[in-house]
Formats: sequence, structure tokens, C-alpha cells
Amino acid sequence: MKKSVFIAMAAAFSMAAMTGCSGSKEAAATTAAATTAAADTTAAAETTTEEAKEAETAAEAEGELDPDCRLAKVLKAGKFVIGTAPDFAPMEFKDVSSGKTEYVGSDMEFAKYIADKLGVELEIKAMEFSAIQQAVASGTIDAGISGFAYTEERAKSYGTSILYNVQPDDKGHTCLVLKENASAYKTPEDFSGKKVLAQNASLQQNLVSTQLPSDITFQPVTAVTDGVMMLITGKADALAVSWDNGEMLMKSYPELAMTEFKFDHEDDGNIVLMAKEETELIDAVNEIIEEVNESGIYFQWTEEAQALAEKLGINNN
Repeated sequence: MKKSVFIAMAAAFSMAAMTGCSGSKEAAATTAAATTAAADTTAAAETTTEEAKEAETAAEAEGELDPDCRLAKVLKAGKFVIGTAPDFAPMEFKDVSSGKTEYVGSDMEFAKYIADKLGVELEIKAMEFSAIQQAVASGTIDAGISGFAYTEERAKSYGTSILYNVQPDDKGHTCLVLKENASAYKTPEDFSGKKVLAQNASLQQNLVSTQLPSDITFQPVTAVTDGVMMLITGKADALAVSWDNGEMLMKSYPELAMTEFKFDHEDDGNIVLMAKEETELIDAVNEIIEEVNESGIYFQWTEEAQALAEKLGINNN
């Protein structure tokens, strides 16, 4: 499929939706043009020509796109359905300040941007982090956008986008512990015999299992905030987190601190998770990510999300 075909497809569906009301408007415009100056008539003719070219391009794109592929179904349905685990500020979290639950964060702004570029509405389905991959595989959702890091295992089973949120000064991953114990954790060996938590099916879980001593007691948690509560109540010793997420959590829970220890992992950004065979959707999303990366707008979304999370106290249980 040629570059930007999905944009033409979105235009085709949008034009189809407006067909019922366009005829009378065109007739009125034609009548008005007949009584106006020659310059206005020329401008109207040029606009008509451009519309005709867009329609021709859209028709060509429609012929190129397999109607059974995921991208065609997204455009036909008029919505882009994504799964997210809204407990990972500043990327995805809940805002209930208006009296209703809204899913916000830098990833949610990113998802809206993708939907807008496709010319469709965004539908967000909140679910456990580990369930997102299953939902992608089963076709329940179109994509997973929830702070996913690239791993070879994910790439083998799913369609992965190119990287977004690539920060040159990313601080990586570490552990949260009670503040009074923070100085005790400087090396992997310092976790020996301790109970360590990480969100189920997350990158942090993989880092814990591969880089901490084999005699730790590991327990996966459904939500990061569940792990925080276990730390505070003395039911666990450490919670593996990304540095950014850890900083946000410390602002809401001052009794916690990050350890000097850091996992050995170069964080290159995040990916959108899609079905492996849906190359048309993957290509369309990749093209949009290229635009996002080039503009640097994701970092603006992050700053805004951090400010909102601080205001709300990120109490996203």
C-alpha cells in the first residue's frame, strides 16, 4: 500500500457520511456563484476540482485496501478501539474530578491523535495490563496503548509499531521501597530474600525475574497502585517501576522512595501493540508515529499529564 493511503480512505468514509446533505449545499453554492463576480466563480471551480481530485484519490485507495483487514474495519466502523491499563501515570490514568471517569495521560492524547488522523472516533477500554495482549490477539480491540516497551517476545507474537516517546535522557527502571529503607538497596544482591512486586506481564516483571537474585519472593500485581498499598502496609519490600512512574508515585505517597539500584535496561521508548498480520493498520499507525516523533508533541503531552496527575494526586484506584 502506498504511503498515506489510509488518509485517503478516511476521507472516503467521511465523504460518504456527508453525501446525504451535500447536494442542496452544492446547488445553493452554484446559484450564488452565478450572481457573483467572475473571481468568485473561478474560486468555486477550483474548489470543486480539488474535491474531485480527493474523491478520485479516495476511490483509488479504497480499491487498494482489503475490506477484511483491520484498518478497513476501523474506518468503516468510524472508531479506533484501544485497550489500556489506567494506573500508570503520567501515561494513562483516571480523572474522576468531573464526577465521571475519564481516561487521561500522554498515551491517551497519543491515542486520540491517531484516531483523529484516521478520521475516526477513539474508544478506550480499560482493562488489566496483562489482559490487553489477549484482547489484541482475540480481536476484541484494535490496538493496545499502555506504556508497552519493545521486547523480542512481544515482537514474535504481535504486530509492534515503531518506537514513540523516545527520550534521550530517559532514566530507566528502578524499585520503590519505604523511604527509611531506600539506602539499603544499592545492588541486586541487596534484594536477596526480599518480597518484590511488579505489574503482571510488564517489562518490570521481566527485569525482576532476570536481574534480581533467585531467592527473592516475586509476586505480580494487577495494578501498580496495588503494589504501592502492599509496600505501605508492610506486605512487600519493593515494587519495580519505571523511573517516571516512580517519581509520580512518590509525590502522592511521600513515605516511599526510589532505590539507588537501577535495572540494567536501555529504555528506547514505547510501542503500540497490534495483531501481527494487520500490516495495513501497523503501517498507518507507524506513519502517524513518525509525525509525532518529528514534531516532539508527545513530550508536551507528558508535561501536561504530569501536571494533571500532580493536581489529582494520581489516586487512580
